[in-house]
Amino acid sequence: MAAKAKCEHLVVGITNPDPSLTRDDKSDPARSTTEANPLTYYERYRMLKAALLEQGLSADNFVVVPFPINFPDLYKHYVPLDATFFLTIYDAWGEKKLEMFESLGLKTEVLWRKPLSEKGITSTDIRHRIISGEPWKQLVPYSVARLLEELDILKRLKDGES
Repeated sequence: MAAKAKCEHLVVGITNPDPSLTRDDKSDPARSTTEANPLTYYERYRMLKAALLEQGLSADNFVVVPFPINFPDLYKHYVPLDATFFLTIYDAWGEKKLEMFESLGLKTEVLWRKPLSEKGITSTDIRHRIISGEPWKQLVPYSVARLLEELDILKRLKDGES
């Protein structure tokens, strides 16, 4: 929502949209693992879209697209390169993204830079709560909780399937 407040039309890129468009990176080796990406692009797309609509955005004000972040030569096929690339930075991976975007001549804006300890709840935290049977629904938008149940993602996560 912080990025949307700074633009007319928001393009939300989902990184690691499929295993063939995922590559390891030294700055965060875990981010490309199956455990870090157990949901499909379609599932993440549905959840992001539902959450943004629940926040009151009109479907005309945003689009959700695949964004193979480790393949800069493919960016032009997914996002407008004249757009502002908004980032939040908490760690070495965030700094690496900023450096990568700037090296490509992309216009960037850092929404905030905070230590990892201030990041708050993460999708990994939520998945661990689901798997261990701890309360989690209060941590996500209602529409996302509903989709996790509707798409049978809860069972898949608990069963350890990707």
